[in-house]
Amino acid sequence: MKKKVRELFLQRSDRIIVTLFRSIPSSMISFAVDFGILVLLTEIAGMHYLLSNVIGFMGGTTINYLLCILWVFSDRAVENRHLEYWLFIVIGASGVGLNELFIWVFTEKLAIYYLYSKIIAGSSVFFYNFFTRKYLLFR
Repeated sequence: MKKKVRELFLQRSDRIIVTLFRSIPSSMISFAVDFGILVLLTEIAGMHYLLSNVIGFMGGTTINYLLCILWVFSDRAVENRHLEYWLFIVIGASGVGLNELFIWVFTEKLAIYYLYSKIIAGSSVFFYNFFTRKYLLFR
């Protein structure tokens, strides 16, 4: 039992269940950064929520990249770390596109408060980002 717990939290692993389990708290931390930036820029700075969402998403994506390379994934498909980061950003950009679409639909068309829309969109995009990154960057 101790070995399984140690593997889950400390040892590097390429098992999909371990990486998915690790991805959840790292994504929650990244989402907290993303969400915090969204709220600060929208509520304090007065930016439009869709612009604040993009900036927040990029901040959260950077935190997520660091957590992914340090803890979530043990294997890396790209040798060049700068290229790997930019590919991570490109995948994140497609994720932010989905995120923006979902937030816009939920907020503008379904009249859901933008922060609730963000939570729904973030939860939906999590799985897209995880599996795309797992199979393109960290296999």
